[in-house]
Amino acid sequence: MRLILISCLAVLALLVPWAHAAAAPPPPAWVNISEPIVNQLAAQGKKLEWPYQTAGVVCDAISGDVFLVLPGQGLWKSADRATTFARVDGGAIGGRCETSFSINVDPAGRRLACFMLDGKCAMTADGGKTWQPFADLGRNWDYAAVDWGGETVRNILGERHEVGGEVYLSSDGGKSWKLLFKDAAFDRFGGLGIFDATTLMRTWPGHGIERSTDAGATWKKVSDLQPNGRVMKVNRKGTAYWLCPAGLLVSRDKGLTWVALGRECPGSIGPMFDREEDSHLAIAGAEGIFETKDRARTWAKVAPLPEKFDVPRPGGWFTNIAWDPASDTFYASRMGFPAYKLERKKGR
Repeated sequence: MRLILISCLAVLALLVPWAHAAAAPPPPAWVNISEPIVNQLAAQGKKLEWPYQTAGVVCDAISGDVFLVLPGQGLWKSADRATTFARVDGGAIGGRCETSFSINVDPAGRRLACFMLDGKCAMTADGGKTWQPFADLGRNWDYAAVDWGGETVRNILGERHEVGGEVYLSSDGGKSWKLLFKDAAFDRFGGLGIFDATTLMRTWPGHGIERSTDAGATWKKVSDLQPNGRVMKVNRKGTAYWLCPAGLLVSRDKGLTWVALGRECPGSIGPMFDREEDSHLAIAGAEGIFETKDRARTWAKVAPLPEKFDVPRPGGWFTNIAWDPASDTFYASRMGFPAYKLERKKGR
């Protein structure tokens, strides 16, 4: 009898781990969210422009609203986690997003600015209900940094597309632009940041991080660290973050000094802020989407990018990644491909 009992316990010991493993939930999968809109437009006889499909996505981290770019058909908004969309730009937005920083979102919510390539550009302060257009500079923008610190957005620093590395500053919310500098080495590999009307940041390979406190008249090198993110991000507390392979760069003194958190940072898109902001962040790059819950000491992989997506050069070119931290939902769009979402938990 004792031998039979021991044998039964041994069999159970083998079966229980197997049963537990079999019951584990499958990993989250990317789901196409743009197909219904694209089909709807086709049925209405409305044509998408090159590169067709979608070309940009961003998420308001406070409301969870998702904004999707359809080339030639403007900006579409969803308030139900990409289940349904409706166009919200009223003709104020056109073209496509060239980089992950073509649409800059206020970390405090509701406000976003669209720096489009080959189309109209504008900014909204009320989640897409009304729009303030930007002055047209031809083919317009690759990316831009926005000073979200005041009640009214005035200060913007942006890099124009394929004109030899021209960088412009606006002090009136995009109504006019002033050429600050032009350097061919800056084109496609530079990066920008802005704190206020006079405090600006820039970087490009071999130059580390440079800072201006006189609205771009003069620049001074403040760090040898070399960011690979195209835009420095500033949270609601005024802390600046800049992606860098050597670690997530942080400044709490308006860019005067920088420290690297952790030993590496496996992304060039982001960071995207949780509401807590300081400890929980998300980033993305060629190897997929990553998150940290310990202030960049360690990074955990959330998921690979959707099939056939890539990040062809540092800084998030062509591919856009967005995050709704409240529902733990990620969104992805790449020029010429459908847009997708990945939900890690159901409901809010």
